[in-house]
Amino acid sequence: MRALTFPASVALVFAFGAASVQQACAATCPATHDQLTTALRASVKPSGGPPNGGLENNEWAALVARDGTVCAVTFSGSKADDQWPGSRAIAAEKANTANAFSLKGFALSTANLYASAQPGGTLYGAQASNPVSAVVLYSGDPSQFGGPADPMLGKHLGGVIVFGGGLALYSNDEIVGGLGLSGDTSCADHNIAWRVRHALGFDHVPAGVTPDHNDGIIYDMLPDKTSASGYGHITCKGTEAKIAEQIRAGIIPLWAKPEH
Repeated sequence: MRALTFPASVALVFAFGAASVQQACAATCPATHDQLTTALRASVKPSGGPPNGGLENNEWAALVARDGTVCAVTFSGSKADDQWPGSRAIAAEKANTANAFSLKGFALSTANLYASAQPGGTLYGAQASNPVSAVVLYSGDPSQFGGPADPMLGKHLGGVIVFGGGLALYSNDEIVGGLGLSGDTSCADHNIAWRVRHALGFDHVPAGVTPDHNDGIIYDMLPDKTSASGYGHITCKGTEAKIAEQIRAGIIPLWAKPEH
């Protein structure tokens, strides 16, 4: 049997390495790439989902496992540049943030961090506390971005985002990771994340800062830019706040099956 040449042997090692990373991600990830993609496309207007009150753009979505490793990245469009390219990183950072700042018995969404992270707030500077790994973010084949073999999989990206779109994931009284959505206004991102989490079955939030005891977005910013609750989020210019309230009140459904 003829020995492999050096380049061929290196390629084989990398192939086995990529396969093992995907297997490890599948074992610890709250959902698969396909499950996340289906839930995302059913939750945004361009692919047949409901309106979310913002720009109604396509979106990026990312999942991290409880240990903070990125385990799924996808997008709602037909190709990667159907949504803002910069939102791939933001989605993964939102997932990291929500997972990193939530506990088994208490959830904080990235939207809940907005007010405290402003100048003079108790969490001012939090955005710099867990720096993004540039190696993880910028390495790998761009043609794989958002696919089942996205180069971020199995790695710690880090990052802290303090506006809407990131939620912790709960199952069987345990926190199992984080979800991040990006590609629209931060308020619409929160609405979409709320829908996607419900579709995936991970919205059994044990407690939170809202009057409903969950990690919903709170629109209570005062004219002096402070928050009455301390966990408020700025209001965006569309109808995102109205839709969020309708979702919360059960007036409109959280999730609908995609048209295609």
